Amino acid sequence: MSTQPTHFALLARLLHWLMAIMIIAMLFIGAGMVTSVSERHEWLIHLHKPLGIAILALVIVRLLVRFTTRQPPLPADLPSWQVMAAKASHLLLYALMLVLPLLGWAMISASGEPVMLSTTLQLPAIVPADAQLFAILRKAHGYLAYLLFLTVLLHLAAALFHGWIRRDEVLDSMLRGRDRG
Repeated sequence: MSTQPTHFALLARLLHWLMAIMIIAMLFIGAGMVTSVSERHEWLIHLHKPLGIAILALVIVRLLVRFTTRQPPLPADLPSWQVMAAKASHLLLYALMLVLPLLGWAMISASGEPVMLSTTLQLPAIVPADAQLFAILRKAHGYLAYLLFLTVLLHLAAALFHGWIRRDEVLDSMLRGRDRG
């Protein structure tokens, strides 16, 4: 019988940090897009769409890695409510990383505009053009983006709590590839 890993697999760690950067960028880009309707911010939309699709593709890879590699266990002395909160927040993060890009894709489809990732790469529409559906999807995309922002902040706060207050190996398991010598 093999022992439990003390750190996440290298690919899991790389995907985690790459996606963390991408998601934080997306949140700032999205905030910039909704604060102005100026044509000068059109470049943000052209950045937001392919980044969202990249996040969608990477979260699928990330889920495959998560289901095919072993994760380090949470500390045995962690209160049960914190274990439940950790599991629920991770489930919510993965759900939002899947749902938000799909909602964005559906929203653009519902607007009747082509879903362009570049000047030559167009995705197929996943819903029919419909102004009412567009309005619903846009509102849902915005609310879920706020939920993602809050969930990311809680995730960061929990990581810092483990690293600075508890001083257990939870944060270290995502930062390092091997045990400290």
